[in-house]
Amino acid sequence: MTPQIPAEGILIHSDWGDSKMYEVHCNCTDPDHLHSVEVEADDFCVTVTTHTIQKSSYTYNFWESLKQRFLVTWNIWVNGVVKYEASIIMTEQQALNYAETLKLAINDVKTFKGLP
Repeated sequence: MTPQIPAEGILIHSDWGDSKMYEVHCNCTDPDHLHSVEVEADDFCVTVTTHTIQKSSYTYNFWESLKQRFLVTWNIWVNGVVKYEASIIMTEQQALNYAETLKLAINDVKTFKGLP
């Protein structure tokens, strides 16, 4: 299996030379499962940032839902953080395309900034 160009499931959103943004779509087709990925270079390093939409646990019980929301906000107030997990379902081809896209984007932004 080889990486594709254009790549299945990977969409380039923007290219500013030292920064590239991509959209990686989930095979379930839910737009809330989209991952936005930014690869950028500064004068010292390359940064890869992933943006996702996170939701609290789904429940139809009002009190359980209220409890979940309270616990999330409590962790923000007390600990300053909330732990979440994001998953994306990909075909083998899409996963390979994603890896190759990251590899090429890192090389491109480093070259643009003149990094070794």
